[in-house]
Amino acid sequence: MVWALGLLPGLWLVAQLFIGRLGADPLKALEHGFGLHALQFLIAALAVTPLLRLAGVNLMRWRRALGLLSFTYALCHLLIWLSLDLQFRWGEIGRDLTKRPYIMIGMAAFVLLLPLAVTSSDRALRAMGPLRWRRLHLLTWPAASLAVVHFLMVGKVWEAEALIYAGLIAGLVFLRLTRRRKGAAS
Repeated sequence: MVWALGLLPGLWLVAQLFIGRLGADPLKALEHGFGLHALQFLIAALAVTPLLRLAGVNLMRWRRALGLLSFTYALCHLLIWLSLDLQFRWGEIGRDLTKRPYIMIGMAAFVLLLPLAVTSSDRALRAMGPLRWRRLHLLTWPAASLAVVHFLMVGKVWEAEALIYAGLIAGLVFLRLTRRRKGAAS
């Protein structure tokens, strides 16, 4: 159910592309839309534990799906950039990576998300052991931080939406760090 609902925004974007409703630069709008949904689902996945602790809202059974939806949208975002935007012109891709720091930051966020997606199954958890698995999945936090920096830099102008996402991630990081300190103190 979560997957069906989670894929609707992407399907909507693709439908908007085919009926010509994505504006003057439809490929950029498509690329941006998939990146935005990746960030939104990543924030949603990170918010699951604080929602449980602070408000008693238990969404734990959907956290994995939210994280995998984030990765799916990030992968689509990357593939749209590589294939539709740059048409796999590797020289141009290399120039973009060196010329535009936000692309390198976004790529770093994606690289951090990749092992998390690969090891998201129960089988991977059993194979790695809970402690190693949990440590690996702490990469979600730097990935989210890099993703929001990427989003802020892409905009060139700091719009309210980007600042809201940055504030949400900063707040989630703060909650995570204060919880860890309380646990260490007791």
